[in-house]
Parts: sequence; structure tokens; C-alpha cells
Amino acid sequence: MIYDIIVVGAGSGGLNVAGFMNKVGFKVLLVDKSDKNIGGDCLNYGCVPSKALIHVSRLVYSGKEAERFGLKQQGKIDIEKVKEYVTGKINHIRKHENASYFRKQGMDVVLGAAEFIGRKKIKVKNKIYSGKKIIIATGGRPRKLKIPGIEKLKYGKEYLDNESVFDINFVPKKLVIIGGGPIGMELGQALSRLGCKVAIVQREKQFLPKESQEVSEILMKQFLKEGMQFYCGWNPIEIKGNEIIMGNKQKQKKTLTFDSILVAIGRELNIPKGLEKAGVKLTDDQKKIKTDQYLRTANKDIYLCGDIVGGLQFTHAAELHASVILNNFFSPLKKKLSYDKFSWVTYTDPEIATFGLREDELKERNINYEKLKIDLNEEDRELIDENEGSLILFLKKRKILGGTMVGKNAGELCQELILTLSSGLKINDIFNKIYPYPTSSRINKKIISKFKSSKLTGFGKKILKFLY
Repeated sequence: MIYDIIVVGAGSGGLNVAGFMNKVGFKVLLVDKSDKNIGGDCLNYGCVPSKALIHVSRLVYSGKEAERFGLKQQGKIDIEKVKEYVTGKINHIRKHENASYFRKQGMDVVLGAAEFIGRKKIKVKNKIYSGKKIIIATGGRPRKLKIPGIEKLKYGKEYLDNESVFDINFVPKKLVIIGGGPIGMELGQALSRLGCKVAIVQREKQFLPKESQEVSEILMKQFLKEGMQFYCGWNPIEIKGNEIIMGNKQKQKKTLTFDSILVAIGRELNIPKGLEKAGVKLTDDQKKIKTDQYLRTANKDIYLCGDIVGGLQFTHAAELHASVILNNFFSPLKKKLSYDKFSWVTYTDPEIATFGLREDELKERNINYEKLKIDLNEEDRELIDENEGSLILFLKKRKILGGTMVGKNAGELCQELILTLSSGLKINDIFNKIYPYPTSSRINKKIISKFKSSKLTGFGKKILKFLY
């Protein structure tokens, strides 16, 4: 049998493509290493378990915050109950993301590692499958920290990553996190709130390097308030017993003691075997697969989707990839992959929601823009809810080019700004909206109202007086 499409990898990207193609009547083969792997990194080791852990940690922190009103929190965290909660959420979603479920939907599902043996052929457990088109959606895995002494640490106890941290049956007293990206920051704050003494070591001078310094400083203020420690500009160089030795560019050294380290230094791509037989080429460093702007490899019948593309590695980035691929399967108007209107959220507390073009990108492209900024507590509801943070917008000709909101529930509050950006609407569409009072999302109108007021010149005021 020749399948209409073979999808190798059943994470978010692969499932989006496979699911649509199956629904519209094409013969689909879905391949993944094991039944547990279905759902990809997001379900098993990423978005779902991390957000479940964050939810628990916020409940604990809220309890402690209520102490100033007379309540007292007693006892300590039962990590087994925390694990039970996290696992329960994963298993609930897994009911609709497993081999049996997809077979009932009409797909063929094969479990095992796929190897390419031809331009349109793969082999799984010595059985050969052919497809008119093939999607590679094999995702990635945590990058290992390679320094002397690291090999002596026990994986899953002393050495943790995002694939093992959710299985721990203890709360480390001292946790050193290597890497100040979203994974390190989210898990660091969550585990700190559950009782760990957390220190974050970041090679760059700023954690969350994709965000602006003014945004990261707001988050830093909260993290320091919660007792977390930061070592930005330091690099781990050696492990000795339960100590990690760090160095910086000035050749200085520091030592931190730990019970466990959590390594969050990025991802490596899961590149399938046999790509040369399929006419698929790798980049010069052999770390990525070459693609064009349509996500096609050197073999135009083989596409990439999801984390395997490299670059922005988010579940919704995989959904974007899938939408580009599916559009180009059927539409004469071919779509190129673009992240110009892309958005992401870092689920710390406060959250950071970034959308569209960042300020450094605007400068790099020589795009003229106006920058707006407002503190969230300038809006009454945000003041009442003690939501400290900021909203930053970049405008051109009354249209949003990009921006960032940092604050509680920022990922939800900024959604209409993202809609305005992605739909090409003007800021007047927000200004003319009547918001219920007092809602937090009124901050989106507040920043635009202030901007319009600033444009009201003396001449404009004279015109208004004349008209009145």
C-alpha cells in the first residue's frame, strides 16, 4: 500500500497534519517510537505537566500571601500528591492521544523508530512503508550538560531535566538550575514555591534573553522577593561531589552546593536515520535539516513540522507549521513561514506575553515605530488586584507591530492585542470598544487612550473648542 501521507512523529505538529488529512479522507500512516511518546514533548514532558506543577505552586504561594490577613499555613508539601495531580492531568488528555484512539479515527498507526530507506520510503521494525508525501515531526530532546564530574550524578535524582523532573518523589532542599530560559524560569519558580532553595545559573548576563531587559527586570524583582538567587554571566565548569564550580569571563570562580541540579540549556533535534537515502540534506554543522520558506526539505515531498524545524520551539509554533503545510497542499496561493505575528507566553508569575516584532527586530529592519508603555496598576482593577507589571506596544500608522505584557494573567489579557495585530486592525478598534468596569483588560484601552491624548496638540484643542 502507498499512503497518501506518512507522518513521522505524533507530537502537536504531526497530529495536526495527520488529523486533518485523515478527516478529509486521505490514507494516513502515523508513526511514533511508542504509545507513550504520542502527544509529544508538550503532553509528556512540557506544557501539560509544567503548567499543572505551576498551578499547584501558585495555590501554595497564594496561601502564604494570605498570611498578612491573619490566616496561617501549616504543614509541608506532599510531593506524592503533587505528582498524582500532574500525572492525572496528563492521563486525562492521553485518552484522546494514543494509538488505539487514532486507529479508531481511521488512521494506521505504527509504533517504532522510523528510518528512511528511499525518497518516499521508511522502515519501521523491518517493515517498509511508502507515502506520496512524508512529514518529519520528530521533535527534540533536552541538551545534556557536558562538564567534568557530571557523569557521577544519578539521573532522575541528582541530575534532572524536563523529562525527569516530574517523576521526582522528593523536594530538593537546594536546587541549582543551569539555564535561564523559559523552562528554567518556570520550573525554578514553581519548585521554589514548593520548598526548594533555588539558584539559577545563566551564561548570558540576562535571563530570558529573547525578552527585553526592562521586562526581565520586572520578573527579577518578583523572583528575588521570593528568595531565589541568580548568577547571570556565569558558566558551570565542573562538578565536585555536591558542589558545582562556575566561572565567568573575568576568570573568577564561584561554588554552589546542591542536592539536585536541573539542566535547562536548550534542545537537540531528533534527526531520523537514513535521510541521505531520501535526498534530504542537513545544514553544514549537521545539527539541523535544511528547509525552504515552505518547510520543504531538499526532497520537495518531505516536509518538516514542529520542533524539528529548529528556531522557535512551541506547541503553537508546530500548529503554525502545520497550517502552512496544509495550506500549501491544497491552495494555489502558497504561504511562506513567517513569525512576524507570532506570540508566546512564559508562564512565570508574573507572566510574560510577547507578540509580533520585538524592538531589536524593528531596529534591525530599520522600521520606524512609536513606543508606548504603561504600568498595569494605572488601571483600577490591576491596582486592586496588586498586579504589578507593564504593557509595552510598538505602533506604526496606528497599527500594532508588536509588544510585551508582563503581569498576572498577561497571556490572557493580551489576546485582543494579538488579534488586533494578526488581523491588521487599527488601535481605534480597541479605543472604540466599551469595556465593563472594572475589568483588567481595560489596560489595553488605557494605553491607547494615553497615546491619543499625547497626540492632541494645541492646534487640535483649538479646533475642538471651535467645533464645540
